[in-house]
Amino acid sequence: MQRYEVIDHTADLMIKGYGENLEECYENLAYGMFDQTVDLRDVEPVETRVVEVTGMDDEDALYSMLSELLFIEDYENIICKEFDVKIDGLHITCTAKGELLNRSKMHVRGEIKAVTFHMMDIDRDTPAVTVLFDV
Repeated sequence: MQRYEVIDHTADLMIKGYGENLEECYENLAYGMFDQTVDLRDVEPVETRVVEVTGMDDEDALYSMLSELLFIEDYENIICKEFDVKIDGLHITCTAKGELLNRSKMHVRGEIKAVTFHMMDIDRDTPAVTVLFDV
């Protein structure tokens, strides 16, 4: 099964994550977000960070989780590649594993500035999750 795909968008980056359930969709979406910034094949899962968020609704909780992961990348320089997501109502716990950015070892692809609510879609039936990122 395909983990994620990048969907054509004029100015920003749109990623659609797939999975057997919403938790796996969130994991694959997070993977796709980091994979667009650094080639994750060169990243080792040696550092662990746990993100816990609660949202006002499903979209807010997903937005908060992805924003926290982006914060870890931006301010701790940790590139995550493995994700374990647990959803309990509007509470999400995401255990992420990766390593410190090493520009001599890793191929940097680009930068994601922010997560957006614009065009966010949580499809429980498929399941699939689509998020637009500001790049």
